[in-house]
Amino acid sequence: MAPAPGARRPAKGMTVTSALTAALPAITASLALELAPIRVNLIAAGFVDTPLSASLLGDQLEARREELRASLPIRRVVGPQDVAALALHIMRNEALTGATYDIDGGQQLLSH
Repeated sequence: MAPAPGARRPAKGMTVTSALTAALPAITASLALELAPIRVNLIAAGFVDTPLSASLLGDQLEARREELRASLPIRRVVGPQDVAALALHIMRNEALTGATYDIDGGQQLLSH
């Protein structure tokens, strides 16, 4: 599977994106301390099957879906409802702050 460049996988031309992505969990944790009692958390989504994904991938969308279904540990594509459910959980549970929540169907667990 070809992971998104610049996210958690280095790629030529993605230096700034890679640096910002890597820094976000630390920024989130620091902000949680600085802004307390306001809670700060980070949702780190992988590929999410949305209309924007469809417009970006065009005729490659179905191939990407099939690739993800075959390779992700959850054997399905992450949808907006998955991200929304996580966001609601984080908002409702007032004990959560300073954390990064990966929602990628296990993509980060796969070898490059």
